[in-house]
Amino acid sequence: MTAHIGIVACSAEGAALCYRTVCVEGAALLGPHAHPEVSMHTHPLADYMECIDRGDWQGVADLMLSSANKLAAIGADFLICPDNTIHQAMPRVAPRSPLPWLHIADAVVAKAVERGFRRLAVMGTRWLVDSEVYPDKLAARGLAAVRPGMAERDEINRIIMDELVYGVFKPESVAAFQRIIARMQREEGCDAVVLGCTEIPLIIDDSNSVLPTLDSTRLLARAALARAVAPT
Repeated sequence: MTAHIGIVACSAEGAALCYRTVCVEGAALLGPHAHPEVSMHTHPLADYMECIDRGDWQGVADLMLSSANKLAAIGADFLICPDNTIHQAMPRVAPRSPLPWLHIADAVVAKAVERGFRRLAVMGTRWLVDSEVYPDKLAARGLAAVRPGMAERDEINRIIMDELVYGVFKPESVAAFQRIIARMQREEGCDAVVLGCTEIPLIIDDSNSVLPTLDSTRLLARAALARAVAPT
């Protein structure tokens, strides 16, 4: 008997990749075409952005909890959120949640420790990169988080919000990520890069990055699979 995974989604492309990973990779654990039961709920991204733009993290938490309550009502056993940015609201969410959550940064940091990385470039929206979501989690395990420069953050944010969340993938945007990652390896001494927006893995991976990548989307999905099939 596997557990029922509830996905609290925010942006469509990242949530879709997470869902697809659970379903496709579930077969390796459970047999052909098999995967745990999965349910997803999302409010419009516009509702989240209205809160984020005014710095209303309680409003973000309320949206997440609304989804959590809906998923609990239909039988989910635990929750994941394939969106790094809104994890800033997690301290407001967890105490009021009807179900336990897996934290996306915990999945990423666990893999970083396993692979022996020490100094990680953190890529994501400007709200995520400016936050302590990854620095705090990494520091707790003795690892360093390195943020891109301010102009680089603006460029990354523009690509994510104007292109990737809409499923638009441009060669020049891939090149921009590659350039920033290469600079952070060369000038900042980074030994890996956190793909800390769930859409970034759609254009950057180990095949086109000079640094090893930590794919937050798939790592969260794999953590959910492991939790779902673990003996109770």
